[in-house]
Amino acid sequence: MAFAGISALAAASGDVSTAKSRWYRRLKKPPFQPPAWVFGPVWSVLYPMIAYSGYRVWKRRDAAGRRGALAWWGAQMGLNALWSRLFFKHRTPAAALVDIGLMLPSIALYVNAARKVDKPAAWLMAPYLGWVGFASVLNEEIVRRNA
Repeated sequence: MAFAGISALAAASGDVSTAKSRWYRRLKKPPFQPPAWVFGPVWSVLYPMIAYSGYRVWKRRDAAGRRGALAWWGAQMGLNALWSRLFFKHRTPAAALVDIGLMLPSIALYVNAARKVDKPAAWLMAPYLGWVGFASVLNEEIVRRNA
């Protein structure tokens, strides 16, 4: 399934081991930052939901708005993959904040477009939208505390 592959590529785009790097450990983080072990299980649930949502929209071949919804799905996945690279690989939390500032509305636009094509596909994205909203606040706080 192409959607699973694309989601897996986005997941792999950020080198998770960099989260354990000295650079990351030295960053000043907000007190509401979850423990590091939380992120892996959360993303392990979210990425399959994202993939399945995209697949559900894709298989509705005759649905009006399908093409636009799939374009937003691809856009948010590209931004998702870029965020990890900007934050962890390139160590630029401020650039990652700009990226996530674009990612969050692109997810919302996908959800809105998907809702018109396949309502369950839109609902599958609700936890992801919430998590990225929370991640946006974390990213902003890391930028602010480490300026």
